[in-house]
Amino acid sequence: MATTEVTEQNFDDIVMGNDLVLLDFWAAWCGPCVSFGPTYEKVSAQFPDAVFGKIDTEAQQALAATFNIQSIPTLMVIREQVVLYSEAGALPESALVEIVTKALELDMEEIHRDIAEQNDDDNDAEVEA
Repeated sequence: MATTEVTEQNFDDIVMGNDLVLLDFWAAWCGPCVSFGPTYEKVSAQFPDAVFGKIDTEAQQALAATFNIQSIPTLMVIREQVVLYSEAGALPESALVEIVTKALELDMEEIHRDIAEQNDDDNDAEVEA
């Protein structure tokens, strides 16, 4: 699958409508971003059920600010609307494939249960305070 341009207008639809979304925050003036692009594109073909989105931080400054992007390239992995990974730096192909594979292997029912428990604990702490 080819990469998809992600904007403020289509962000919610992409994240809510797909099980696995990878986001590459980049800019045209960023050398490491430009060199990571072909790797990102190549790996996207290996995972046709995932969405590999690209967010141009120059054109989509509000999205970059929402996720507090400080350095580019930054890769973010979202599965079932849960951010599983967010790190700056270009990755070699093997590392990117490994990250996608591990994200797909996760037991998301367990992850959602852990999040719900954490939220319950946070709510209990607020009531006690």
